Amino acid sequence: MTERYAVFGNPIKHSKSPQIHRDFAQATGQDLSYSALCVEPERFEIEVEAFLQGDGKGLNITVPFKQRAWAMCAQRSPAAERAGAVNTLYRDHNGELCGDNTDGIGLVQDLRNHGVKLAGARVLILGAGGAVRGVIEPLLAAGCASLTIANRTAARAEELARLFADLGSLQGCGYPELAATSFDLIINGTSASLQGELPPLQRSWVAPTTVCYDMMYSAQPTPFCAWAQDVGAGLVLDGLGMLVEQAAAAFLIWRGVAPQTAPVIADLREQLR
Repeated sequence: MTERYAVFGNPIKHSKSPQIHRDFAQATGQDLSYSALCVEPERFEIEVEAFLQGDGKGLNITVPFKQRAWAMCAQRSPAAERAGAVNTLYRDHNGELCGDNTDGIGLVQDLRNHGVKLAGARVLILGAGGAVRGVIEPLLAAGCASLTIANRTAARAEELARLFADLGSLQGCGYPELAATSFDLIINGTSASLQGELPPLQRSWVAPTTVCYDMMYSAQPTPFCAWAQDVGAGLVLDGLGMLVEQAAAAFLIWRGVAPQTAPVIADLREQLR
């Protein structure tokens, strides 16, 4: 029997997840189907329960439902517990709903794929929303020396820094409070790129060796990536690889098989051209 998987979100029309997981399944010889389903907000919990019956074995969760998925879970991974958000759902052998968050794993793995050294790195993250919450712990676990979270509303960044303070050197602040110093890695975790906008950036943050990473991606360089190129960043990356790597981590959780990601990333990149 073909086992079913899906991603729930709203909107979901342009999701690449079905293609990614179909490619993984074909490459690893797994018998499964994967679809993208737009779920009405008032029906989210009902639809999750209905899907994970019988041949429905796993769900990915995206905007705006990650925190609601977290609340539904009887069991959560340490990463999901910390993040307060879940992007991967499944039932264990006892039938309990389990949640994980693979966003941070995806980001760290994509950075490593590009040879980015995280141990000892001074990291700046722009934004303090759900996307950022999911990557703080994995970045610190990878050995980052310090992590600064900057946000338009300073209180949100300061709150995140407090929540994760036991894991390493963290600071939260508003953009005006940031010192005019350079960082080894700057991650744009805001959704500004989706609106064609930029957070208030400073050229002084970027040295010739700085890596700039946008968690968003598009066919053309995102506004953040274009800015990073203009100010002379050493390496500029978008979030396409993160998307594939977080999907691979979910696939491993569900199927016990680690798919090769490089061919899928290359195929998606070619399609964007």
